[in-house]
Amino acid sequence: MSTQQKIFWLRLATLIGLCLPALELAWRWYTDELGPRPVTVATHATGDWAVIFLLLSLAMTPLRATLDWMPLVHIRRRIGVAAALYAGAHLLIYVLDQKWNLIVVATEIAKRFYLTIGFVALLALAALAVTSTNGWQKRLKRNWKRLHWLIYPAALLAIVHFFIQSKVKIGEAAFAAGLFAWLMLWRVLPPRLRTSYLGLLLLAAGATLAAVIFEAAWYGLVNGIDPMRVLAANVDPDLAPRPAQKVLLASLAVIAIVAARRGFAVANRLWTKRYIQRTIPTS
Repeated sequence: MSTQQKIFWLRLATLIGLCLPALELAWRWYTDELGPRPVTVATHATGDWAVIFLLLSLAMTPLRATLDWMPLVHIRRRIGVAAALYAGAHLLIYVLDQKWNLIVVATEIAKRFYLTIGFVALLALAALAVTSTNGWQKRLKRNWKRLHWLIYPAALLAIVHFFIQSKVKIGEAAFAAGLFAWLMLWRVLPPRLRTSYLGLLLLAAGATLAAVIFEAAWYGLVNGIDPMRVLAANVDPDLAPRPAQKVLLASLAVIAIVAARRGFAVANRLWTKRYIQRTIPTS
């Protein structure tokens, strides 16, 4: 299979994968499987997927570098646009929940901090999605990269919004924050460490610790819970899996995937070398 064919099938699979959550949610809504409060469930689901795709779009650059697989660059834009679309659907369903009363919606966004930062994140994602085309890249030139640095504060605001709307059950938000920490720490590592096993192990430790700190700080500052109880919960097997443990598993999974890909590449080179030696005469 040629490189162009691989890129075509990768793009197609990505497009299908990005559409599946929306199609599944629409089908469940149509068949009355979202429970007594379908609008609330749909609002939370679209918000969750917006965060997931936002983190995936940020993960494409580290994955491309660590896996040494350039085709990943061809799907980063699609995933980022999907994050913006799901965030837009998140707001649209909220407007539906308010019976399309835009005055009430605007008032709520202005009054409630978590809605304000969520709306700011949405505006940033919308700007990035609109200017993600090659045409806008040519028009903006150097300013295009500067504009697209907004992805980082937008992701941070989205995760803070996730924390606040989660209220007491912040497990998924803390997990997302730990993954975001991994993605940001990778970007500040020295280039030589970004693709090394030592660097990936340091990232695993740093992101896991960050998830613990985020969770303990949130429970301590917002709910008045002793942070030591949260720290103890992370080593209690009866309470597994905790957000930090899931971040650690995800980090180790990255290392395992990188090791498998590199091992396969080495085995493929050795097999090719032996095949050439056996089939091509030396004299």
